Amino acid sequence: MNAPLTGKVALVAGATRGAGRGIAVELGAAGATVYVTGRSTRARRSEYDRPETLEDTADLVTGAGGRGIAVPTDHLVPEQVRALVDRIDDEQGRLDVLVNDIWGGEHLFAWDTPVWEHDLDNGLRLLRLAVETHAVTSHHALPLLLRNPGGLVVEMTDGTAEYNRETYRNSFFYDLAKTAVLRMAFSLGHELGSRGGTAVALTPGWMRSEIMLDQFGVTEETRRDALESEPHFGISETPRYVGRAVAALAGDPEVHRWNGQSLSSGQLARVYGFTDLDGSRPDAWRYIPEVQDAGKPADAAGYR
Repeated sequence: MNAPLTGKVALVAGATRGAGRGIAVELGAAGATVYVTGRSTRARRSEYDRPETLEDTADLVTGAGGRGIAVPTDHLVPEQVRALVDRIDDEQGRLDVLVNDIWGGEHLFAWDTPVWEHDLDNGLRLLRLAVETHAVTSHHALPLLLRNPGGLVVEMTDGTAEYNRETYRNSFFYDLAKTAVLRMAFSLGHELGSRGGTAVALTPGWMRSEIMLDQFGVTEETRRDALESEPHFGISETPRYVGRAVAALAGDPEVHRWNGQSLSSGQLARVYGFTDLDGSRPDAWRYIPEVQDAGKPADAAGYR
């Protein structure tokens, strides 16, 4: 079995569902020990009130061939994050990969609503969940990650730096959150680069997360039914696709070439040769500006 990350230790912060779960599973499939964190457990749901749990993610990691360890953590509480990192240090003595994927803001932003009309408490809560959590986690985890050379930090966002620079992303608060995370990776690249580490920002494309599938009223198996209401859904990808991107980065001895950069799942698939679960290579961040935003008829040919 090909397990290039055997002996490596990863922390996927925000791994209950979506990209975080896909990343954790693919790191496990590559042989890593993966600590997964979040607030939705079998004993208590977060305010999302969804069925996915942290323990389920850990089981999927182990089932994929790695070792999944669930540690319920609120990353807005520094003491909990400090205890998490202390536990990883006590149990493993190292941290090789940190994935900052904490989000939790799907229900907190209003589409195309200007800041003066937007609910202020929701907007500020979104920024705390999407930005402050990443800063808290990096503050506590990076000393352990830097203990050995070659550590990797992946800041998960939505949109590439190029696309977000020119495009308004849904609302003031959403736009600010996703742009801030891009800048975090740039800043961490400067702070880690001279100390033997690497930081990147990474975006999936149009991802078929559990929440997205529910919004379209489809399952992974019936996803093509969504094309009737949204033809551009044909460019979508599974969460495992961006997971394979992270696993490829974590296994690349020359990963430092990407330090400080904004990357996408489709871009890295072309470089590393991995595919989505169906064998395709969707490249949403070429498709979205060239087809969807350009007002052309939906046609994913040539983009996957």
